[in-house]
Amino acid sequence: MRFLILGDLVGRPARKALREVLPEIRAEVGFDAVIANVENAAGGFGITRKVYEELVELGVDVMTSGNHIWDKKEVFEFIDETPALLRPANYPEGVPGRGYGVFKKGKSKFAVINLMGRVFMDCVLENPFTVFDRLYEEVLKETRVVLVDFHAEATSEKWAFGIYADGRASVVYGTHTHVPTADECLLKKGTAYVSDVGMTGVWYSSVGMKAEGAIRRFLTGLKTRYEVEEKGQVVVNALLVDVNEETGKALRVERIQRFV
Repeated sequence: MRFLILGDLVGRPARKALREVLPEIRAEVGFDAVIANVENAAGGFGITRKVYEELVELGVDVMTSGNHIWDKKEVFEFIDETPALLRPANYPEGVPGRGYGVFKKGKSKFAVINLMGRVFMDCVLENPFTVFDRLYEEVLKETRVVLVDFHAEATSEKWAFGIYADGRASVVYGTHTHVPTADECLLKKGTAYVSDVGMTGVWYSSVGMKAEGAIRRFLTGLKTRYEVEEKGQVVVNALLVDVNEETGKALRVERIQRFV
């Protein structure tokens, strides 16, 4: 199977860019399924039902998230009804939504596990390493093709997890920092890895937000309201991965960057 994996989508500019770019990439290289991190898809913070439905219409098959998944309170009204929308699986028991799923495209099955790191993140989270162990055994009953969105701040934690899951996960890809890393590779035991896919959002910005707010905060130390940057060229960062369905091993990984 061939997967197109999109990093954090930031607001309306990202959704508009996908409408143009996804058909182009499909025509050029083809792919079987699209996975995107959507925790910043609605106004830069969280996701709404309307935005979820728009992304489905655009062709996104599975939507992952992270610490901003709860920013739009209406998500509590529909997250249990939308199996294609995931929240980190290592939130404590009782939190709404699903942290993983097994999905089908044509005759092919694949699993997506959404995890969040703990370094510089939320301390109430369960250990993502041990949660992966448990969920991997569960999804392995249905498919060997297993993708993990590891939503985390620290590159060291992402790399450690990639090596920990090497040979079990088909793909481990980082999200959250919005900055693409140049370390995409096939690990020794067959897992495709990248520390961060990057974002889809306005390029000349502070991680998709208006730079003025971020600069003001760095200058003064005072909290500032961030707003999505709506003007300027949009960068689309993605990962293209080929996976052998029988073995679950990754065969090829390629970083994609387009400007719209």
